[in-house]
Formats: sequence, structure tokens, C-alpha cells
Amino acid sequence: MLAIQAQYKELLSQYLKHQTERNLYLGQNFSRLFVRKNITPEEVISIHKKALEEMDAVTSAEIFTSFEFLTEFMIQYGLALRDHKILLEQQEEMKHEIELAAKVQNTMLRTESANLDGIDIGYLSKPAGQMNGDYVYFQSDDTDYLGVGVADVVGKGIPAALCMSMVKNGLDTLGQTNISPAYALDVLNRIVVKSIADHMFISMFYGRYDNETSLFTYASAGHEPALYYNSEEQKFYDLDQANGLLLGILPDVHYLEGNIELKQNDLIIIMTDGVTECRTDEERFLTREELTEFIFEVIDEPPEQLVRSVYRRLEKFQSFHQRDDFTLAVIKKL
Repeated sequence: MLAIQAQYKELLSQYLKHQTERNLYLGQNFSRLFVRKNITPEEVISIHKKALEEMDAVTSAEIFTSFEFLTEFMIQYGLALRDHKILLEQQEEMKHEIELAAKVQNTMLRTESANLDGIDIGYLSKPAGQMNGDYVYFQSDDTDYLGVGVADVVGKGIPAALCMSMVKNGLDTLGQTNISPAYALDVLNRIVVKSIADHMFISMFYGRYDNETSLFTYASAGHEPALYYNSEEQKFYDLDQANGLLLGILPDVHYLEGNIELKQNDLIIIMTDGVTECRTDEERFLTREELTEFIFEVIDEPPEQLVRSVYRRLEKFQSFHQRDDFTLAVIKKL
């Protein structure tokens, strides 16, 4: 406040000396700062009065002239205050609409964990803001197959949420739990190409587990490679043998598939880049080696607890700040 008072006094003093349009213009611009600092009209009058009192030998004529400066200042102050209030009202309205959209998204995209004999599932999806640009999808028939999809929109906010609604509807339309992962991505890609803006794309990992053969088949559309944990070897492997283009780039894309046979206590770990792009400090991101170390520390925990333990571990980083949506899903063969 002392600095503001000093600046106002200087601007008023310059106007009393020169009385130019430029002096008035500088005062008018300075009024915006008063609005931003929530200085009331009463405080403006007090600052003006104090400035006059601190000036040496101010004449009656100069006092009268100072009111010209104050009048122009207050006119601009009023206009700036009006614009500021309109902006605040618009921001409040937008905030309310985003909160409503977030509730609608949570309802529409609510993920229900699947049940399949011999399989345990856990997942955690935390948005960086109010709207989640990640989506986790499960589908099972209780006895034979489990389908799992993890998607990540390149973008945030309401447009990303709308894209995820489209992905969910596409997956629901496919219906069958034994659907080929490559075919699922082929179909979703055609839907995305036709339905979203050219600058928006979606990465997605889709997998299918066959309970009879213990085979996990997967395909990827430009998504962060999933991890396979071999419990016998106590080692992690990247599932990066079937990576293709992001959804929404080209219409006629045919995705490849990879597969791995799961044995008892083996894990499939699917994530979005919000996990791997977590900062350990101001200078570097989390490495996949560090991530696998954290997972290994809690490898014996049930998947639902495991994903939360990993997130809590990342929160302990000194520079932890969730800059992107965070999603981690784990499938464990019992």
C-alpha cells in the first residue's frame, strides 16, 4: 500500500506540474491496479487527500486542479471495476459449469471393476484438475474373459471429457468380452477420426485375458507401454511389441497384437503418462526403473492396495506436483 500511495502521489504531482493528456492517461491506467488490489473508492479519496497533504505549499488552485485528475482517475476506476466484476461473474459461471460437467462425467464414465475367477484387479485414476482426460474400462463375463482398456486424451478439460464419453460408448457398443484387442482399436479409431477435432488424439491400451488359456492379448494405440511382472523371475518387462498410431490420426489403421501367458502371481500393470511424467525433483522425471522399484516394494499387496501405495510413494517426492491425469491399473493372476 505504501508503494501504491507513493506512485499515486508522483502521478498527481506530475499532473499538477504539466497538466497534459499524457499525465491523465498515466493516472487512468494506474487506476486498474487499484481495482486489482481491491482498493475501495473511500481508500482512493483518502490516498488522494494524503498525497495533497504531503506536497509542499499546495495552492488552492492546485487543489482544485487535482480534482480534475481525481475525477478522470475515478471514471476509469469505475469502468475497470465494472469490467472486473463482469469477469469475476463469468469466471464463477464457468466454474459452476465445469463443476456440473465434472459431476456428469463422473456419472457417465464411472468405472466398475470386473469380476473374473482367478484374477484380482485394482486401479486408481486421479485427474490433475476437475475433469479427467484418462479413462479405465473393464468388461468381463465372470468365467471366461476379461477386457481392460486404459485411454488418455491428448488435451484436458471439457473437450477431453467428451472424447472419453465417445470412447466409452464405442467400447460398450463392441460388447463382447472376447473381442480382439486389435479389432477393438480398429473400430475405436474409425469412430474417433470421424468424431473429434483434427488437433485432438487419444492414446489407448486394450487387453484381453483368456481364463482358459491364461493368455493375455494386447494392442496399443500410441500408449505408454504396459508392464508385465514375471513373479518366478521377479522381473519386469515392457509390453511394447504391439504399438501403433494414436487414435484419430488416420482412418485406415490396423493394429497389431502381442500376447503373454500369465502364471500364478504374475501382474499386468497399465498406466498413463501422468505416472511416468511425475517429477522426482525440479530437474528430472520419474524413470521406469524407479517406478518398477516402487511397485516391487509393495508387490505382495492386493492390486487395489498396491496402486494406492505407489501413488502415496510418489506423493513423498519433494517436488511432487500432479501436472497430468494419473491412472494406474493392475491385473494379477491368483
